[in-house]
Amino acid sequence: MPERTAIIASRVGLHARPASIFIDAVKKQPLRITIAKPGGTPMDASSILSIMSLGAANGDTVTLAAEGPEAEESLETLAALLETDLDAS
Repeated sequence: MPERTAIIASRVGLHARPASIFIDAVKKQPLRITIAKPGGTPMDASSILSIMSLGAANGDTVTLAAEGPEAEESLETLAALLETDLDAS
């Protein structure tokens, strides 16, 4: 299963507005995406409850994973989004 790590760039982490922007992007992908902190259980990246319970703060590393023919492209797109300060958008 392809994976991609990303460092959360948003100043408030994956909370409120940044989480909403990320989830909207996940839902546009043609496959199921999971997100996890190191050593954590992978969670559905399209679920606001999963994202909020992840507790990903600024500077935290997360791992995105997906399986399917477009997984690499989807993961690159989503990782780049997480590595952008979504608070500044």
